[in-house]
Amino acid sequence: MDFHRITLQDKEWMEELLGYSDYNSCEYSFTDLFNWGHVHQTEVARMNDYGVIRSGFKEFSYLYPFGRGDVRPVIEEMAADARKNNVNFTVSLILEPMKQELQTIFPGRFTFTEERDYFDYIYERESLVELKGKKLHAKKNHLNAFKTSNPDWSFEPITRENIDECWQMNQLWNEQNELSLGSGLLKEQAALRSAFDHFFEEELVGGLIRTNGRIVAYSIGHPLNSDTFVVHFEKAFADVRGAYQMINQQFALHCCEGYRYINREDDTGLEGLRKAKLSYLPQILLKKYDAKLVETL
Repeated sequence: MDFHRITLQDKEWMEELLGYSDYNSCEYSFTDLFNWGHVHQTEVARMNDYGVIRSGFKEFSYLYPFGRGDVRPVIEEMAADARKNNVNFTVSLILEPMKQELQTIFPGRFTFTEERDYFDYIYERESLVELKGKKLHAKKNHLNAFKTSNPDWSFEPITRENIDECWQMNQLWNEQNELSLGSGLLKEQAALRSAFDHFFEEELVGGLIRTNGRIVAYSIGHPLNSDTFVVHFEKAFADVRGAYQMINQQFALHCCEGYRYINREDDTGLEGLRKAKLSYLPQILLKKYDAKLVETL
């Protein structure tokens, strides 16, 4: 396999092959792979009608192939690539159908470890927009409080005219949160800088909330598959009550039309983030596993 660092020039062919697989996991988004590419040292290769991702430094791992056709020779070639590079062959964050396929094609050759910190939170778009029911009543209270305190609020799509202002808001958000987030913030900022720099080439979709003339929240995402939209980044000022709830609801309303589901990615094991994402009552908590080769293919 001829791997190379992922670039914008890979977008067209990768999105075509990603469309064949139609996976609903956030790892299978070109925009996610590209924007985090420098952080994760992401490389891509093509074999027939399959794309293959490997990432990491000396101990890299692979994603399950995306595309169409016979997957067996592709996985065998991936294992050979791992042997050539003297690393244990690991396929990271696979979904249940991928796990079953590996067990069918290569019985007894892999062990599987559930990776709870990387489960995706997937919601019904309608639920995020309407916030019906007692369990989501607190979210509506925050929304109403925001509207009462900010009668001049507005939602705007991110455009060439306001994207620089949005980045400035992001920088202020960083200053307010750098102590609590530490090194994780630096990694995310590298990915965010890529998203802002290549926003229009990547065909990203963004929205923001403005009140009293200033931006207090924004969200950025992209279509993930045939029925799911993925939200990559979301920021709001914590001292503005209801700002997070407002951007969540308004982005779902205005930017995710035509999609049944919204994937809000994982929580990476952060307790506060997990609590927040569970509080919105995900329709699907998307299980993922690491698959490790224990017997040579």
